[in-house]
Amino acid sequence: MTDILVLILRRLRTPIITLISVYAIAIFGLVLMPGTDPQGNPWRMSVFDAFYIMSYTATTIGFGEVPYPFSYAQRLWMTVSIYLTVIGWAYTLGSVFALARHPAFRIALGRHRFEARVRRMTDPFFIICGYGQSGRKLVAALDEIGFGTVVLETDPDRARAHLVLDTQQPSALLIADARLPDVLEAAGVRMSNCAGLVALTSGDEVNQSIAIGARVLARELPVLARVKSPGARETLESIGGVLAVNPFETFAVNLGMALAQPDTLRLEDWLSGVPGAKPPPRVEAPRGHWVIAGYGRFGHCAAAVLAEAGLSYKAIDIDPAHCGEEGILGSALAEEALRKAGIEEAVGLIAGTDSDANNLAIVNNARRLRRKLFVVIRQNQVGNRALIEAARADMEFVQAVVMTNECVQLLTTPLLNRFLMLARRQSSVWAVGVAGRIRDAVGDEVPHTWAIECDPALLGSRRAFFERPEPPLTLAHLLMDPDERRLPLKAVPLLLLSGGRDLLLPDENTPLKPGDRILFAGAAGVEGLQRRTLSDDGAVDYLRTGREPPRTWLGRMIAARSATLAEKPS
Repeated sequence: MTDILVLILRRLRTPIITLISVYAIAIFGLVLMPGTDPQGNPWRMSVFDAFYIMSYTATTIGFGEVPYPFSYAQRLWMTVSIYLTVIGWAYTLGSVFALARHPAFRIALGRHRFEARVRRMTDPFFIICGYGQSGRKLVAALDEIGFGTVVLETDPDRARAHLVLDTQQPSALLIADARLPDVLEAAGVRMSNCAGLVALTSGDEVNQSIAIGARVLARELPVLARVKSPGARETLESIGGVLAVNPFETFAVNLGMALAQPDTLRLEDWLSGVPGAKPPPRVEAPRGHWVIAGYGRFGHCAAAVLAEAGLSYKAIDIDPAHCGEEGILGSALAEEALRKAGIEEAVGLIAGTDSDANNLAIVNNARRLRRKLFVVIRQNQVGNRALIEAARADMEFVQAVVMTNECVQLLTTPLLNRFLMLARRQSSVWAVGVAGRIRDAVGDEVPHTWAIECDPALLGSRRAFFERPEPPLTLAHLLMDPDERRLPLKAVPLLLLSGGRDLLLPDENTPLKPGDRILFAGAAGVEGLQRRTLSDDGAVDYLRTGREPPRTWLGRMIAARSATLAEKPS
């Protein structure tokens, strides 16, 4: 608001002074002009009469000659005053219209509206820095699961896409550089309901600056930044409190799981998907020789996974700096380069150049030389989805999808990420069993995931842990409907974090303790019922004992009286 006032005072200072001067000259000139009253006596207007007449005359309202008919001198001065005020108003209004079109004023006004909209947000929200493909997809995903968003973007063309976005939750946009501390503060980085910040700009240095600035302004705020170089990751990890995500490395890990743990990969993709969608297919990558087309950062990450798995590979790239000594210099579009890389004996192809059209052409050329290939393809532009689908690949790398899943998983349900890291250490049989339990609970669709904490501050938790600890509250009680305990809730407990210990697939009879956190996967609406259980002392008692507690004051009074009589000796 201060910037707007400064601009108004600076730009309209001269027009306002001019208008005031014109009115002052007109008023005092009218006071000095001689006139006569109805009796013919000399008469001069008071300052108030002159101000009143000029007010309704100069604003084109018109009212007549008051309090007496004007003399010719007064009418002459009124004529001069009318033209003076018209010129003054024309100059002032022109300056106002010019100010309204001035870029600096429009930016300041937009900034003021943005700050007001952020201040009106009362529910948890995330700050998204960068509104490219990943940013747009992340905003849509967060909106779907119930979080507000604040978007910061420097490119007006990219920001324009947010103007037509129809969101269910509050969302605000500011075209500004998120590296500036005042921009982050305006975005609400210090607000108590700010749930986290995500830096998704196109440059590692910019993301580093944003993440570091956010950590300085809000020490406890969860911050996640996209990085594509090892140096940037090391810098952010050395700061502490910043989650650095490299989408190339994340996908390479998935490729490694497709080679060694396909059932675990399916379970991970299933739990990380969009709730309500169809579960992903099982993807098992073959072992043998691989060809990598495009040996940049993406290709190097994939090659590292293949080498770790003990598989041979050959990379092709047109840039000598990327190829090094082990790569093949040339275009993977040429059959000669593909043959030289061993495509005729290969079991898999990774088309990972930065051109979607080239990736499709590489896949088609490779299949002419080797019909049976496991194909991994990279999608660079969201608008080229048709090209990627035409490749009929077994695995697709879409950076926006990878980043969205990682951000949602790490920021909104951190226990899910913990569970998935533990799941990677388990056998394929275990992963198949978990998937079967989830399918039995919610059917053949992606489940909702959420974390429940046994907070002693909640009324129901306090009742179960301190006021009436018998019978003990168990995991099974959280799997009952608080309105009808005989109806089981459609949910599966995946992880129990209790006393610093991680319990995978905990038994339903496990007693709960204050501060325990449980990760569930299940149907929509179950989370709300569980939170209601821990917040309602009556619901907790009903689930543990099977006796419906009195809900009215009269019922509670009668129950208390009955309990008192029962305690008295007969």
